[in-house]
Amino acid sequence: MKHTEHNGKPCPLAQTLGIVGDNWTLLILRNAFLGARRFDDFQQQLGLTRHVLTDRLKKLVEHQVFKKVPYGTSQNRFEYRLTPKGAALSPVLMALGSWGNEWLFEKDQQPMRYTHKTCGEELQAAAYCSCCDTNVDSREIKMVTGPAIEELKKSLSPQELTQALGYVPHSL
Repeated sequence: MKHTEHNGKPCPLAQTLGIVGDNWTLLILRNAFLGARRFDDFQQQLGLTRHVLTDRLKKLVEHQVFKKVPYGTSQNRFEYRLTPKGAALSPVLMALGSWGNEWLFEKDQQPMRYTHKTCGEELQAAAYCSCCDTNVDSREIKMVTGPAIEELKKSLSPQELTQALGYVPHSL
């Protein structure tokens, strides 16, 4: 099966997956949130090859998810620190982990919990509507096209638009 890149599509999910959408990258990010910073730490903890780790770290630095910072007396050794852009992925990882806890493990066998540093209570991944001031159930969420897609509709046929997006916009 031919591998298709989707990171050029005008879709925030496709573009995000183009940066962080493989299992090694998500595990590198998980370990960064757990405190790993150095190449050797990531490699030892994850057990992936130097080539794969180098490739993933390079991509994360290029996309400003990590900042590469020299450490020690040598300018040849680096730490990989989460940038604000990288730190903003925390809720994404929490949502994936929470889904895994709920659907892949028994209640008393969940391997990881997410807690609030301030009060220590367990957090739950949730969608929140600031207008209604309430949490929203997943069945109440609807994806709709944004301004960029509405603009594309003006210049492309429905078939061309579906080809460009990789999905059929509901409002076609």
